[in-house]
Amino acid sequence: MDFGKAFTYVFEDADWVKKLGIAGLLNIIPILGTILVSGWALNTTRNVIRREEQPLADWSDFGDIIIKGLQVFVIGFVYAIPIILINACNTGFNVGLAENNDDTVASALIIASICFGCLSFLYGIFMAFVIPAALGNFAAKEQFGAAFRFGEVFGLLRSAPGPYILVVLGSFLAGFIAMLGLIACFIGVFFTVAYAAVINGHLQGQAYNAAIEAQGAQAEAAF
Repeated sequence: MDFGKAFTYVFEDADWVKKLGIAGLLNIIPILGTILVSGWALNTTRNVIRREEQPLADWSDFGDIIIKGLQVFVIGFVYAIPIILINACNTGFNVGLAENNDDTVASALIIASICFGCLSFLYGIFMAFVIPAALGNFAAKEQFGAAFRFGEVFGLLRSAPGPYILVVLGSFLAGFIAMLGLIACFIGVFFTVAYAAVINGHLQGQAYNAAIEAQGAQAEAAF
């Protein structure tokens, strides 16, 4: 897996200014822009999986891109349901703590709140690894349900834990790069966020390919 390539491949595309420029301008549009850029990044993941020479996706089919973006949103939401419920419970505990004067009940609510906070943190780490694998499987199979074939998704993680650790690390670095747009010029953040999206897209595609190759090697070794 070429970690550095995810940060440089964009600039090897002859049309990178146009492609990134469109993504940056779309990012200005609330909600819709995010959905479109998510679909564009997923198409980039698909191109990396297919090992295309210039994997940065184009904007030729807005219909496909918006559908993919909506599917990415749904995938993220479904995987986030447990953490939403955990945080809702934690909010309830905090409200109860604020309204309760009984020391015993208050202590129980504090302990419950701490436990649920830890659970939320651990599930957040789980999501950081699982969602890239789910999106990679979706991009490769081009089937929405592939993101929820948990055996396949967890199989990717088991086969290539190292590459998926790099995906998580890369997402943190991409997030830092995205925020640099605020420092340079506020509007620049829309373009750095778009750049960060396709960094993640490239890493997800690379990790998927590494996992498939590892599975193939394991299958050969078994014979």
